[in-house]
Amino acid sequence: MFHMLRQGGLLMVPLALCSIAALTIIIERWLALRRDRILDSRLLRLLDEYDGDQSAEAAIMLCRRVGGPFSRILEEILKARHLDHTQVLETMHATGRTQIGVLERGLTLLEIIAGVSPLLGLLGTVLGLVNIFDAITTAGIGNAQALSDGIAKALITTIAGLTVAIPALAAHSWFSKRVDDLATEMQDRATGFIAKLYAIQRRKAVRQ
Repeated sequence: MFHMLRQGGLLMVPLALCSIAALTIIIERWLALRRDRILDSRLLRLLDEYDGDQSAEAAIMLCRRVGGPFSRILEEILKARHLDHTQVLETMHATGRTQIGVLERGLTLLEIIAGVSPLLGLLGTVLGLVNIFDAITTAGIGNAQALSDGIAKALITTIAGLTVAIPALAAHSWFSKRVDDLATEMQDRATGFIAKLYAIQRRKAVRQ
């Protein structure tokens, strides 16, 4: 393994850094984007059990304790519950856009790694070919060692670039779809919660 890294030359250093960064992002996002972590069961129970202003402060405190994108959205909705319906929806959308950015953290870098890694591998291929031609120019085609070194650099950097890029691209696509699914579910549940808030207010207004 280390022999292959040495044969690949200096370009193996940025490729190794890309590999480490991609692996770190993949592990971190895999843990962060679990559904039960975003849509905590306590928050889902809150949506079902909320019964008006008397439980609003406790609900806000729960959102703060749980943390995360969905709890932040619910907290802002609860704070804005006495505004008109349009303003509460605008609050939800504004907070939602911010929290989607939290869910997408690291994905741009992962996309860049997926795009740059094969280019670094291609650059290594070109440099390997340059070494081959330099060896042929200097010593003729009889210098097998120089030729094999150039070919090794060309092949190893290409393989390394693709090895980094393929899982990074696959993970980026999967995480992007995951974020879209979570965002849709959060919006649906938050919109339903807003409807419940105003239904409770209407019932209380009728009783009064």
